[in-house]
Amino acid sequence: MKARDALREAEQRLAAAGVETPRVDAEWIVAHILGTTRSGVYARLDDDVELDGLVDRRAAREPLAYVLGEWGFRRLILKTDRRALVPRPETEILVERALALVHDVEQPRVLDIGVGSGAIALALKDERPDADVVGVDVSEDALSLARENAARLELEVELRRGDESAAAEGWDLVVSNPPYVDSLIGLQPELSFEPHVALLGEGFHERIGATAQARAIVLEVGDGQADDVGRALRAHSWNDVAITPDLAGVDRVVEGRR
Repeated sequence: MKARDALREAEQRLAAAGVETPRVDAEWIVAHILGTTRSGVYARLDDDVELDGLVDRRAAREPLAYVLGEWGFRRLILKTDRRALVPRPETEILVERALALVHDVEQPRVLDIGVGSGAIALALKDERPDADVVGVDVSEDALSLARENAARLELEVELRRGDESAAAEGWDLVVSNPPYVDSLIGLQPELSFEPHVALLGEGFHERIGATAQARAIVLEVGDGQADDVGRALRAHSWNDVAITPDLAGVDRVVEGRR
């Protein structure tokens, strides 16, 4: 079918499936098939395309990033699949604060706990090439994806199996987007496709704050968690504790210094 018809069909099917942004998602899918950008689709509306089951996958509420197989994060394009969480825009704020915290540190040693796809660690290495970046994760699947992303982006980071105990080794900065969802009930169906070990959990922020031996720490938190995490950091002798909202105005990142 022609691209214009594929867009219309995809949008209708995604809307019927309850996808929040059916037109945008349809544009992404058709652009992916055509090998162009979302805006570039409109210069190729008369091209022939085959939807190849991609709309079926998205209509089943599989995350768009998994359907496309790649996703943008800051300056990077990362491979994405069910081995690790989808990189999210709010996590870009975490990277922004991490960079600010080591701005004046030469060759900073940085630990990313729960490295997942490698989004945070690789973005930090990309934007601070002099940094010594280590990423740890309890999931071998996630580590394998992070290694693939590091190789394709030609960024040298150390990736190894580990958990928050690695924070005790001594760092200039410890950064983490740990599990902070207590239940998937009532949340978007897309979350059911993502690895639950990276989503579900409680108490990780406080454990990282208690364990970390570092000049600075920066953590992504869930909705309504920022104040509690800030208090926990202060209780573990972190100073200058600050909270940064994401682009939606939700308090999303908590940081501290020693």
